[in-house]
Amino acid sequence: MTRWIGMLASALLVVAFAVSTAAGQAAGGGVRTNGFVARIELSGPIGPAAAEYVDDTLNRATRDGAAAIVLQLDTPGGLSDSMRQIIASILAAKRPVLGYVAPEGARAASAGTYILYACQIAAMAPATHLGAATPVQLGGENPLPLGNAPAPAGSAAKPASDAEQTKVINDAIASIRSLAQLNGRNAEWAEQAVRGAATLTADEALQKHVIDFIAADTDALLAHADGRRVRVAGSDFVLKTAGLPVRDYAPNWRTHFLGVITNPTIAYMLLLAGVYGLVLEAFHPGALFPGVAGAICLLIGLYALQLLPVNYAGLALMVLGVGLMLTEALVPSVGAIGIGGLVAFVIGSIMLFNTGVPGYAVNLGVIGGIAFSAAALLTLLLRLVTRSRRARPFNGDAQMLLASGELLQAVDAGGESWVRIGGEQWRVRCESALPAGARVRVVGRDGLLLRVTPA
Repeated sequence: MTRWIGMLASALLVVAFAVSTAAGQAAGGGVRTNGFVARIELSGPIGPAAAEYVDDTLNRATRDGAAAIVLQLDTPGGLSDSMRQIIASILAAKRPVLGYVAPEGARAASAGTYILYACQIAAMAPATHLGAATPVQLGGENPLPLGNAPAPAGSAAKPASDAEQTKVINDAIASIRSLAQLNGRNAEWAEQAVRGAATLTADEALQKHVIDFIAADTDALLAHADGRRVRVAGSDFVLKTAGLPVRDYAPNWRTHFLGVITNPTIAYMLLLAGVYGLVLEAFHPGALFPGVAGAICLLIGLYALQLLPVNYAGLALMVLGVGLMLTEALVPSVGAIGIGGLVAFVIGSIMLFNTGVPGYAVNLGVIGGIAFSAAALLTLLLRLVTRSRRARPFNGDAQMLLASGELLQAVDAGGESWVRIGGEQWRVRCESALPAGARVRVVGRDGLLLRVTPA
């Protein structure tokens, strides 16, 4: 009897534990799991490498059992496509994502503002700011001040480019407002950040309910977030993050590689290295190294280009410029072709990447250095061409008339002898008597017989 009572009590305890666990989850149970918080540091421009890094790390931290994920932001903005990939990854994450603009002096500008709005918790460190979320047109034109007011009577219809920019602005507004409504934040200011590039400091953002709180460091962030109710993947959770250790998730080698080659300056130099490597291989067949290295650099550069906002008119001008400078080297034209190629190359380099996207422009110092080197080589080439045109001929009778040599045998007046000229022995006739070893100069030629006089 006692045995049966014990078994029944054990079963009741198991059932009670299961029911209490299910009830706790239904009521918004905490997500402590393995007892740590993952941290992702997203700094610098938002690009393909950053988007892949965030997506992979969110999945990895979830598999590792992180209770929550801190997305630490310090970015000037970046590419719209990459930003949308990051937002999609945050919304699909199985763990709460705490957006945190840090350290002090950091910013979440442009694309960073959208990402912060997408996080379930938004916080900022002191002396940080966010905003200026107006999308920039890839064509490089400045966005126009837009509004919903109708155009004045009698005014001309908007050009197609203005209509396109209006669509881009309205799409961005709808996107950030939807994120604000999802996480219960200030949607009106979000629209101002898109329309008028409005910005806020940390204190102002807290007052306007753009963020949830201000935290001096990660420990303070976790303490402030503890006990807050958030909605993750359609379910409500109560955060239990106070005192949890923080585990950093650094970018892997692939992320580092993508980050390097998608740097516009690096991609620009890879393209040039590839082109010039193939040109050197064409001028010196069989050298192999310039051709192999050039092909690798060119392919990597082209791969980077398809990930970046490239202005193809600028790319075409660069190719034209390189082609014209090579033409100048092969068919000298007193600089007309080469100077035109240099101008086209510089303009194309400046236009190559969209300078309106934060962090995605080629360093002007690099462009200036390469342009100066090209100009120096072009000047040297023109100087060599000019010198070659002014130089005396070095073949045929003209060359022989300028030659001098040494008599191998004495010669009488009007007689013949032998002379060594340029390592060759020639039969000569001289009108003056000269001893062996005398220096003579060629003044004429009759077939294989040279006429000489004393040098």
